[in-house]
Amino acid sequence: MRIRETGLPGVMIIDPQVKADARGFFMESFQQRRYAEAGIADPFVQDNVSFSRNGVLRGLHFQHPHAQGKLVYVLHGEVFDVAVDVRQGSPTYGNWFGATLSAENKRQLWLPSGFAHGFCVTGEGALFCYKCTDYYTPEAETTVLWNDPDIGIDWPVERPELSIKDASALGLSGIDTSRLPPYNA
Repeated sequence: MRIRETGLPGVMIIDPQVKADARGFFMESFQQRRYAEAGIADPFVQDNVSFSRNGVLRGLHFQHPHAQGKLVYVLHGEVFDVAVDVRQGSPTYGNWFGATLSAENKRQLWLPSGFAHGFCVTGEGALFCYKCTDYYTPEAETTVLWNDPDIGIDWPVERPELSIKDASALGLSGIDTSRLPPYNA
């Protein structure tokens, strides 16, 4: 597997080793020893799968406390996936990174705890997988406005389909700082 650093500390793009032939392909979507060697050593406790149609945007979500590291990838379709640093005091606070994840490129994105996550479906539909390092805890979840001008994410859609929760979220500067995770250098 190939690991690529991004502009956000700890956020990594992972290109798994794919063995393909005329019959199809095989790849390990996760192998604890290899991922630990790459710096992803937290144990995963929950796997999630979502399906969304074209133009759906989910996010930007994070939890504090009960922060979740997430290893995400697409089994069918294509998404534009985004990580935003929401750690108070971080030198990259409010910065974002985005990448195209698809069934075709088989790319994965690792987001350590302390980053908000969201994605927009750019293909016909997308079957999206998340491996999480902590359990979903609704009362710990916070949503950042998907098009917060202070963050300035360059989404590939102007009018996405949003949940009520995502559409009514506050910008990062409007979120009570007690809801934000601390930066631990």
